Parts: sequence; structure tokens; C-alpha cells
Amino acid sequence: MRRGLLFDKMLFTATLALVALGILMIYSSSAIRAQERFGDPNLFLKKQLLWAALGVCALMATMYWNYRGWQRWALPLFLISLFLLLLVLVPQVGVKVNGARRWLSVGGFSFQPSEPAKMSLVLLLSRLLAQKGARVQEFNHGLLPLLVAMGVIALPVLLQPNFGNVVVIVTVGLMMCFLGGARMRHLLLVSLALLPALLGMMMLSSHARSRLLTLLDPSRMPEGARYQITQSFYALGPGGLWGRGLGDGIQKLFYLPEPHTDFIFAIIGEEIGFLGASTVVFLFGVLLWRGTRIALRAPDPFGRYLAMGMTCLLVSQAAINLGMVVGILPTTGLPLPFLSFGGSSLLLSLMEVGILLNISHFAEAKSP
Repeated sequence: MRRGLLFDKMLFTATLALVALGILMIYSSSAIRAQERFGDPNLFLKKQLLWAALGVCALMATMYWNYRGWQRWALPLFLISLFLLLLVLVPQVGVKVNGARRWLSVGGFSFQPSEPAKMSLVLLLSRLLAQKGARVQEFNHGLLPLLVAMGVIALPVLLQPNFGNVVVIVTVGLMMCFLGGARMRHLLLVSLALLPALLGMMMLSSHARSRLLTLLDPSRMPEGARYQITQSFYALGPGGLWGRGLGDGIQKLFYLPEPHTDFIFAIIGEEIGFLGASTVVFLFGVLLWRGTRIALRAPDPFGRYLAMGMTCLLVSQAAINLGMVVGILPTTGLPLPFLSFGGSSLLLSLMEVGILLNISHFAEAKSP
């Protein structure tokens, strides 16, 4: 691609702002714990800075690589992702943490295969939707192959178990099918069949059952089951408009478990207050707006589905995480994109934004 790339500068700026805020809040929320556990208060900060640097390189690479090339690689990447997901389930290979087997570790490097798997699913669905066109309105030859692709990825993720990512996979997949023109009655029937199945699987898992029942009726649950979400409320409540002040939060002092990962939004609310929390929501709103705009202006069906799929993937994960932190959704292990500590999530999220920016180049180039 020629130099002087046209791209959506507002999306680019919002993404870098989220990454920068995430690095700042990871240091604020993890320094004391890192000093206590590892003797280095900067440990998590240095790791996240490294991943951010790698992620920005990945963003630039995907930003300059013609998005149409992903259409050719969609199926191979999907199969590789599926293989890695199955590998996680092998007891001698997958790393088990807090009762869930979600990680692979190679040479001291750990990552979650579910992150690239979600991206590969969006790539494959975009390719299938572009190929099928109006035939997606048929169930057997249109919608069913798309549902099979979703199920093939969702099942090994469910067995880890990782219910948060299963919800993301199903939500993004059905949304893409809807945008691709699938009949609403087909999607409703599929949703009505999937919902009780997912709830049944959650009830079979003691950990997930406890979190679900805590959401439905917290007063009847023991204090231990309510502890994490209660501490999240204790962080968000006293934050007020301006917050306690950056670095002056209380809940990160060994009250809120792992405040630099899944519940980092609670620390943002405590230390930077409603202003900081609103800024995060606003930046994700910008991402939704610009991603949708890119999809509407994309020059071909594959680009439209890919842009909308990537946008849905990022925004749905953010919405689920924020809903969890404020207590309107069950607690999951789903990170907040760009902000939570974790290399796999940050790297893949930045790659996904890079793909959006590449599509925006062609969208801007075709505009008068």
C-alpha cells in the first residue's frame, strides 16, 4: 500500500487514549501488589508496556496490510485457532488457573488461545457472509454453516470453562448473521435454543452457578460469593465526581482481587471518579461510532462484515466487562479491552483496530 495512508484518525486517537489510560491505571492498581509478591513495583507496568509496544507494531502492520488478504487466510487461521483451543484442554499442556484451563505456556510465554480464536471466527464469518449474499436467508444452506462455525469455536471455550467468552462468541456471531441479512425468526429460534443450554451449563459449574445466583439474589448468598462484586461497589461508590485521586485508591490495597485485570474499571471509578469512568465509556462510544461508519463506507461486502464484526467484538467485550463491574451482569473473567492487564487481549485488540483502520483507508479513498 502506498505511503500517505488515509485512515480514521478519530478511531486511532481514541484507541491510543484507551491504551495510555490502561497503562497508567495498571501501574496505579498493581504497584503495591507487585512489590508485595515479586519485590518489584514496576513488574506489571513493564510487562504491559512491552505488550503495548508489540501491539502498536501489530496495529501498524495490519493497518498497512490490505484487508482483502484476510479473506484468503480466514479458514487456515480458523483451523489453527481451533487446534490451539483443543490443545488447551489437554491436561499436560493447558495451564489451569483458578479452576479454569484457559492458557498455553511456551518458553515462559503464556497466552489465551480464545483471543485469536474470536478474531479468526469474525474473519471466517465475514468471508462466508460475503460469499453467500442473499442465501443467508435460507437456514440449511445459508445460516446453518455459520452457526456450525460459531459452535466449533464456542464448544472448546465452554469446556475450559470460559462462559464470558462464549457469550461474546455467540453475541458477535448472531449480530453478524443479522447484519448479513439472516431472517429474524431463524435467529430468534437459535437464541431461544442456546439460552437454556448455556444457563444449564452454567448451573453445572459450581463457580459459574455461584456467580449467577449472586447476581439474581445476592442476599441469600454467603459473603465469600459476594465479596468481589461488593468490593467493586466499595470502589465505585466513594469515587464521586472527581475520584479519590490518582494513586489514592483504597480497594487496590488487597481488598478487590486482581484490580489490574478484570475489575480495573472499578479502580478507574474510585481514583478518577465519574469523570474518568465516563471518559472510558465515551472512548468506547467513539470506537462504536467510527467502526460502524467504516463498515457502512466499506467498498465491498467482505470489508463491511469484517469492519462490523471487529467493532462488535471489541464493544461487546467492553459492555460485558462494564456490566460485570457495576453489578448488572454476572462476574466473568473477561478483560476490558485496551485497559486490563494482559498481553493476549491487548495485542489482539490492537490488531483488530489496525484492520478497521485499513478498511477505513479504502472507505476514505472511495469517498468523494
